[in-house]
Amino acid sequence: LFWNKIRKNDTFDVVKAALHRDRERYVFAGGGGLGFYGGGVRMGVERLLKAFDVDYVDVFHLFWLGRMSAFTDGVVKELVKLREEGLVHALGVSIHDRPRAGKLAVESPLDLLMIRYNAAHPGAEQDIFPRYAERRPITVAYTATSWGKLLRRPKGWDGPIMSPGQCYRFCLSSPHVDVVLCGADSTAHLTEDLAALQEGPLVEEEDAFVRRFGHAVHG
Repeated sequence: LFWNKIRKNDTFDVVKAALHRDRERYVFAGGGGLGFYGGGVRMGVERLLKAFDVDYVDVFHLFWLGRMSAFTDGVVKELVKLREEGLVHALGVSIHDRPRAGKLAVESPLDLLMIRYNAAHPGAEQDIFPRYAERRPITVAYTATSWGKLLRRPKGWDGPIMSPGQCYRFCLSSPHVDVVLCGADSTAHLTEDLAALQEGPLVEEEDAFVRRFGHAVHG
């Protein structure tokens, strides 16, 4: 469960109740606070713990590293301290800068990288994944549908288009991706997406198709 901000609505209540009912069943990831300062990072963790009334956060994120967060020595030291105290079990960042992400995979104490990876944006295969031979962080892919663009026909394309299931299967077909975020807008769509995953990794012909389609979408 990836929570990107604290907001008191129906979803908040459901997630909080689920964590109380069966805490060990869920991996709860979140972030917040002032990610440019060590004290702000600690404040973000404490705010999450208080809001959801839990003892620890499974993964604490610095959101959108480089724009909304910094990776200074002070921030890194505070993150590591929070992990040592058990308030956070793993440290992660959300990041668009692929070369920097590849460097962080090897040279930082981060446990997890959340990166953009989909059929229209497969650049992690060149900039990030090769670095995993040196050190392998947990990897979460997001924007699997490229904000819905992979589900629409691009200009000049007259063949079939990708299905949501193919979008998620593309991400999970990579041996370097552990989790792909899904933002289904209904129970029916979620059920459909989960059913598609039962087909397993993309076969060679499917992989070739989604890469051609992704290239056309990217333009």
